[in-house]
Amino acid sequence: MTVSQHGRGRKHERPIILEPWQERIVEAHPWQLLRGLLHSDGCRTVNRFKTELPSGRVAEYAYPRWFFSNRSADILGLFCATCDALGVRWTRSNHRNVSVTHRRSVALLDAYIGMKA
Repeated sequence: MTVSQHGRGRKHERPIILEPWQERIVEAHPWQLLRGLLHSDGCRTVNRFKTELPSGRVAEYAYPRWFFSNRSADILGLFCATCDALGVRWTRSNHRNVSVTHRRSVALLDAYIGMKA
């Protein structure tokens, strides 16, 4: 990336742009990029909720999901673009959070990323 760990200003306010050699590495190893991003700024959780159905019965639901959170729009963009390239469906929860809830996409991340150690 053109920005180093140490420099002027806040990291999330500096542009993060991959150099051509870095782009080639990401293209060759996209799952490793996602693993690093998710293990540093992401989490996997189970979303649980209850809702009352028209019949009056209360239904309970639970489904796994992944979150990625970062203040840098550029890093969020790298994450989302890599997900797109790999067929991982994502949505933006807000300006700094990305959520992956689609069953197939969660299964892909589970298979290739794995849980944090």
